[in-house]
Amino acid sequence: MKLVILDRDGTINADSEEFIKTPDEWQPLPGALEAIARLNHAGWHVAIASNQSGLGRGLFDVASLNAIHVKMNKSLAAVGGRVDAVFYCPHSPDEGCQCRKPLPGLFEQIGDRFGVDLKLTPVVGDSLRDLQAGAAVGCAPHLVLTGKAGVLRGQPLPDTFPANTQVHEDLAAFADWLIARPPAPRPA
Repeated sequence: MKLVILDRDGTINADSEEFIKTPDEWQPLPGALEAIARLNHAGWHVAIASNQSGLGRGLFDVASLNAIHVKMNKSLAAVGGRVDAVFYCPHSPDEGCQCRKPLPGLFEQIGDRFGVDLKLTPVVGDSLRDLQAGAAVGCAPHLVLTGKAGVLRGQPLPDTFPANTQVHEDLAAFADWLIARPPAPRPA
């Protein structure tokens, strides 16, 4: 199975320091939805791994989060794309869970759900913690210079990022890169 794991806020849609709490606040980044559709058409399954601590903080409820994802899925369908599954951590930072990135719990859930070893599976995000969580289970780390990583544009990548982190301008550039390369052999 060809699987790619994406962060949501700052990677697919515009991020906000105030959290994305309603469907109206969820706005896709230019070219991101079309990038997911291109990945789908090239045979890639797409899963999302997202920290949603606004739930644990009481800033929005699960119904609101579901409404945001309905908007995202409808917007994707309109351009011929889809997300196969959304995994999210609902906990606030002080709850001590194992699923809040940079911990790998969401990625372990994704591997279990899809029945795959995540080694070499591309993980794409706009922050260090997105890539640390994926790297902890062997994912290949890809940073997009959107969202939080926009400040890194034109600078060398800090040593704190996982080894072999590849940098892309945005999700569209990552999709172009992934589709153009031959698939990596899967570990036996």
